[in-house]
Amino acid sequence: MSGANPSAPVVIVGAAMGGLRAAESLRRSGYTGAIRVVGEELHAPYNRPPLSKEVLATDVTHEAVAFPSRAEMGDVEWMLGVRASTVDLEARTLTTDDGQVQPWRALVIATGLRARRLDFRPIAGRHVVRSLDDAMALRAELTAGARVVVVGSGFLGCELSATASKLGCSVTVVTPSVEPMIRPLGSLVGQEMRRRLNVEGVEIFTGVTVAAINGGTSVESVELSDGRVVPADVVIESVGSDCNIEWLEGTGLDMGDGVLADNAMRAVTTEGVALDDVYVVGDIARFPNPMFDDVPRRIEHWNIPTDTGKRAGAVLAAHLADDGSFDDVVAKPFAPMPSFWSNQFEIKLQAYGLLGLVTDDDVRILEGDLADQVAVGYYRDDRLVGVLGIGMKAALLPYRKQIAEGGV
Repeated sequence: MSGANPSAPVVIVGAAMGGLRAAESLRRSGYTGAIRVVGEELHAPYNRPPLSKEVLATDVTHEAVAFPSRAEMGDVEWMLGVRASTVDLEARTLTTDDGQVQPWRALVIATGLRARRLDFRPIAGRHVVRSLDDAMALRAELTAGARVVVVGSGFLGCELSATASKLGCSVTVVTPSVEPMIRPLGSLVGQEMRRRLNVEGVEIFTGVTVAAINGGTSVESVELSDGRVVPADVVIESVGSDCNIEWLEGTGLDMGDGVLADNAMRAVTTEGVALDDVYVVGDIARFPNPMFDDVPRRIEHWNIPTDTGKRAGAVLAAHLADDGSFDDVVAKPFAPMPSFWSNQFEIKLQAYGLLGLVTDDDVRILEGDLADQVAVGYYRDDRLVGVLGIGMKAALLPYRKQIAEGGV
């Protein structure tokens, strides 16, 4: 690569939580140079998880989810409503969709995910929930009596089902899975969660896909792969997500699944070279976590954008300082504890670790009653690698410590 321009800014592409935390970490780690954050949305950074839970159940506004402004961020330049088109790692330039070519001293990749869509023609009443604007549009249609079909039974789909039901909608979940949330939670807990959702009035059709979405100008019904037709006014598509990495094509970065990074969050090329001036944070970062093993993985848990943003900012600041601290900062192990929570009706789930690493044969009830409050352990080779609580939040802390210390 050509020599870096010390007067050019650090450019962070992505103005969600990961990009924000990376910028904050740069400042807190002593970097005083220019920082420019480029974000596709018009909104300043905000917290996404509540969009499917408590915020969607009330008035959806930016004020309800906006992150507080911190003093050290006062001189950071924000370019919102601008999308990255291409990047040249050799020339250290970023081209945006408005035609601007911006030089950078270092680059932070934080463009995250977008909601995957079903392959049907556009029609009024079809929704996804990934952004604040998505939630605003959906909230306007979740009126009492509306017939809602939720396609997908992951955490997001189940949370949206609960919220819509509490708002007075009739809700049907359609999923190819045999149980809701089975991929992260396993069949034991998934079966219990289906029972609980059924008790609350949510109907769940398992083992089926959507064959058609019927209607003229707006949704009227959903036809399933088994021939059943479900009347609907609103269809919420919760069928996964795709990485926003198209703008990185041709860079030579390893993009087999998201963008590969090393444990210092430095982007890694297809030839296995870690780049000291290019970093990856958030949901698209595929990195090794020594808490579990040396296998790089993408982890879509709520704390990962914060943890990876802090790590990338600290390492990059040491690189730019050029004061001899860089190697020591890179060598410090980075082992964030994955964590997530989910609220569905009065059901409160909290989890630590990587539950999806194990098979159903390795899921054990640790405390409590599965039909009431319970702590469930997830084991790999007799090592605790994840714990889930339905209620029992305080009881999870010793298990969290056990996971962090090696799970034995």
